[in-house]
Order: sequence, then C-alpha cells, then structure tokens
Amino acid sequence: MRVRKLALVAAIIVSGFAGYASADQPGPDWMTKDQVMQKLSAAGYNNITGLEADDGHWEGKGTKNGKIVEFHVDPHTGALTKEEIDD
Repeated sequence: MRVRKLALVAAIIVSGFAGYASADQPGPDWMTKDQVMQKLSAAGYNNITGLEADDGHWEGKGTKNGKIVEFHVDPHTGALTKEEIDD
C-alpha cells in the first residue's frame, strides 16, 4: 500500500512539472523571436538577452538608454507591456 501512495505522489509531481514546462512554449499564433527582436530594436533596445516565452508573454533583458532593463512583450502585437530597470 505504501508503494502505491509513493507512486501516486510521484505521478502527480511529474505531471505537474510536465504541464509547467509546456506552459512556457510560444503559442502557434505568437510573433517569432526574430519579429520580437526587431520590435525591441525599433524601441531602442540593444544587447538583448534571455528572450523567452514565460507566462503568456515574451520576456528578457536588454540595454536601453544605457541602462539594463527587464521587459515583457505582448506575443501577438509586439507591444512592450513592462519595462523595469534592473538594479
């Protein structure tokens, strides 16, 4: 009986991680990374790093006006939805 409980707990944990990993993939209707990079460059960003899908948006860091900025980008329009100076 103890082995069954352990197996059940392990299965729940693994399925939770599998769902989490797939949640951070770009959707089929999202702009590509290249398109987002073009939008960011047009908005004054350079040295863009860590651009990845996360929680329904693109996010990463880049340099803007000489400061390192963390940003979020709408995956459908390319609009910046968050810009925060990274201290």
